[in-house]
Amino acid sequence: MAKKRVNIRKRMITFYGIFLVLMLILLGRTAYWQIIRGAELKEEAEQQQMRDSMVSPKRGSIYDRNQKILAQSASAEMVCIVPVDIKRAGNAEEVAGKLSEILGVDYDFVYQKTQKDSYYEIIKKKVEKETADKIRELKLDGIRLDEDTKRYYPGGTLASHIIGFTGSDNQGLGGVEIVYDDALKGISGRIKTAKNANGTDMPYEYEQYLDPIAGSDVILTIDEVIQHFVEKHLETAWINNQAVDGAAAIVMNPKTGEILAMAVKPDYDLNNPMAITNPETLEMLSGYSGEEYDKKFSEELNKIWRNKAVSDTYEPGSTFKAFTASSALEENTSRLEDQFFCGGSKVVSDWEIHCHKTGGHGAQDFVHAVYNSCNPAFIEIGLSLGIENFSRYFAAFGFTEKTGFELPGESIGSYHKKEDMKQIDLATSSFGQSFTVTPLQMITAFSSIANGGYLMKPYIVKQVIDGNGNIIKNVEPQVVRQVISDKTSKTMREILEGVVSQGGGKNAYVPGYRIAGKTGTSEKLPRGSHQYIASFIGFAPANDPQIVCLVLLDNPQGNEYYGGMIAAPVVGNIVEDTLRYLGIDPQYTETEMQSRDILMPEVRGKSLAEAQQIITNTGLKYQIIGGGDSVVDQTPKPGVGLNQGAVGILYTEAMDSEATVTVPDLTGYSAVDCNILLTGAGLNFRVSGPGKTDGGGMALAAGQDPAPGTEVPMGTIVYVQFRYASAE
Repeated sequence: MAKKRVNIRKRMITFYGIFLVLMLILLGRTAYWQIIRGAELKEEAEQQQMRDSMVSPKRGSIYDRNQKILAQSASAEMVCIVPVDIKRAGNAEEVAGKLSEILGVDYDFVYQKTQKDSYYEIIKKKVEKETADKIRELKLDGIRLDEDTKRYYPGGTLASHIIGFTGSDNQGLGGVEIVYDDALKGISGRIKTAKNANGTDMPYEYEQYLDPIAGSDVILTIDEVIQHFVEKHLETAWINNQAVDGAAAIVMNPKTGEILAMAVKPDYDLNNPMAITNPETLEMLSGYSGEEYDKKFSEELNKIWRNKAVSDTYEPGSTFKAFTASSALEENTSRLEDQFFCGGSKVVSDWEIHCHKTGGHGAQDFVHAVYNSCNPAFIEIGLSLGIENFSRYFAAFGFTEKTGFELPGESIGSYHKKEDMKQIDLATSSFGQSFTVTPLQMITAFSSIANGGYLMKPYIVKQVIDGNGNIIKNVEPQVVRQVISDKTSKTMREILEGVVSQGGGKNAYVPGYRIAGKTGTSEKLPRGSHQYIASFIGFAPANDPQIVCLVLLDNPQGNEYYGGMIAAPVVGNIVEDTLRYLGIDPQYTETEMQSRDILMPEVRGKSLAEAQQIITNTGLKYQIIGGGDSVVDQTPKPGVGLNQGAVGILYTEAMDSEATVTVPDLTGYSAVDCNILLTGAGLNFRVSGPGKTDGGGMALAAGQDPAPGTEVPMGTIVYVQFRYASAE
């Protein structure tokens, strides 16, 4: 009996043991499914019961300082499919065929999507409404259209390196678009739709819609009009001078640090940023295939997207002499009355350093050493300043650090550290060689010479504003430090104005606009490669600077590569257009007033005697064609600006065909000779663009419009561009 009870007890223990093990296993599995995989299973269950779709928010717009749209998002649609519905309907081939045809996508790509065991597959984003409507008209099971947005850039290539662009998911991929992506992109909305046991959508009362939140707007400091001016003139110079390694230009407000314009050539179309249009590049790429092609293609795109004004470094050359001069005056190691002698070269530490003028400048004072851009004189100025002072001012002007600019990719140049610097390093650095800077560093530092001595932090974003008009971010001008005194700044403004009116910067001269500046030409490494960077930096008006402008042409081809020859006129053109646009009145000297244009009066319909008197009173001359008593037509037309003594052609009877003359080739002639040649041919003469013609024969014609050999009516104005031989 006792033995029987023992057996029963053993069986019960065994049973309970097995039961306990089973319970532990069950609890373990329950814990595994509930705790470890609970979230995953919950999500899968929700996917079976709910369809969750993202709704793209409207990306914020980018504006210029005057609220002109530079980038905006418009409504578009996203084409999606529901594979489970397509399988149920059995129309996979039809769906794939129709969508591939309308959307221009691969048939196999769409068909493979239809075969997936899923409830949501994206076929194409950012589809235009017209295209989406064609798909909507198909009324095929398993196709759905969701809300989307598409980025548009009204200016195309305008300010491409500033604005940047977006990717397929509306994420910023360059410029302001990437730096301010968090503010611009907004917050996505969601559509949650309930599904029944068959996997199809239930009625709308079971749908939840969470509104997307639009992104904030970004307002830039740039002015669209000034940006147009800069891009127009820079592109002309880039093409005409065949600057094979590109070109860059910046316009800044020296008093605030605001960037008013920034342009880089070559540029790209923001609406199609992945396109390469240069024929030579396309021909080069045609020699590659496969992965090698993809690599080269990516490299070429990165070259186009690179912001040369911010990311590239270069030797500034003679433009840096403005900083050496400012530092020496501030430290009183040099004075305006100091005398220098240039015999064409100077020896420092057994190195013979040449001046650009091989015969030398002879005796000259400090001011004329700047005008002449004399290397030997600046070596003396630099050596007098000393390594300690030079290094201190070099850093104070901001050349040893990044500016903190918002756009991505800002670089910092190479320079001599004070403890490692030798006399030969100081000598070459004093005239802008043996170290590098970025264009952005250069214009920021130069602005401090123009504005009273204050180094300003450059910036390109003025405000960030949310959808309700609230200001999220407001950027104010920021003084980094005072580098030189107001007295030194004033002295340098006067000297640099003289560089343009009397020195090597004459080709930037524009009557009435008092441009001050400095030329620069540096040879790229390795020396002897005959590859140069031509630059000019200037500000205006010299007595109260409102803008500073830097133009850089990288590796120009041809005989002309000096900054004073090919970069200075570009700055002159930009400054003239910009100051006129800003409403800043010219300040003409007495000599300039006497040589101002005379507007051709309106004399059509008047008697011949009356017309003759009107034209004579204006200081112009006339020539009569025809035997009538009244003027029926005239050349030039009313309102056209003419030089003193220009000739107007008066037609006194209707002419079947106007008398024409051939435009002579004026290349290489002085202003006086051009006037004689054109007047003798029955044509009128006018100076075009920056450059000064003092009648002394030093400035020579370098371009004209109309071109030589063109047949034009008598009295036509020939616009002539003049250039001075560079003095660098």
